[in-house]
Amino acid sequence: MLLAASRPSWMLIYVAAAMVGSTAGCVCLYLVSRRAGHRALARFSESKQKRVKDLIDRYDVLSVLVASVLPPPFPFKLFVVSAGVFRLNLLRFTLAIAGGRTFRYLLEGYLAARYGDQAKEILQRYYPAIGIGLAVLIIVFFVGRNLMRRGRQAEPVSGVES
Repeated sequence: MLLAASRPSWMLIYVAAAMVGSTAGCVCLYLVSRRAGHRALARFSESKQKRVKDLIDRYDVLSVLVASVLPPPFPFKLFVVSAGVFRLNLLRFTLAIAGGRTFRYLLEGYLAARYGDQAKEILQRYYPAIGIGLAVLIIVFFVGRNLMRRGRQAEPVSGVES
C-alpha cells in the first residue's frame, strides 16, 4: 500500500508482484504440508482443524478462494496447510489463491493509489465488512452456478417423439 500510494502509476506492478509472491509462498506451504501430512496441522486446535476440513470437504477450492480474500485475523494459513494435507488439486488450489489474492491486492492497491495515506485508515475501518461482503458474493455466485447446473441436468429432454 505504501508503494502504491507513493507511486500510483505502478500500482498494477505492485499488485502483480504481491500476488506472485503470495501465491508462490502458499504453494510452497501447500507442498510442505502435503508431504508432512497431518503433522503439519499439529499447531492448530482440533476444533479448528475439523471446521476447516468440513469446509474443504463441502466447498472444495471455493473455501480456499474465500479464505484468500478475507482480512486478518482470519486463519488463512490453516486453509493453506489443510489444502496440502487433504490433497486438494494443486492447479485448482493455485488458481484459487492467485484469484483471491489478486482481487484483494487490487482493492488495496486501488484504494492506496486513489486515496493515498487515507487508504490505510479506510481499510482498517471498512475492510472486514468489504472482505466478508466479497466472500458472501463469491459464495452466492458459486452456489447459484451449481444450482443452475443441477437444474439443467434435471430437465427432461424435450422434442423427442415417442
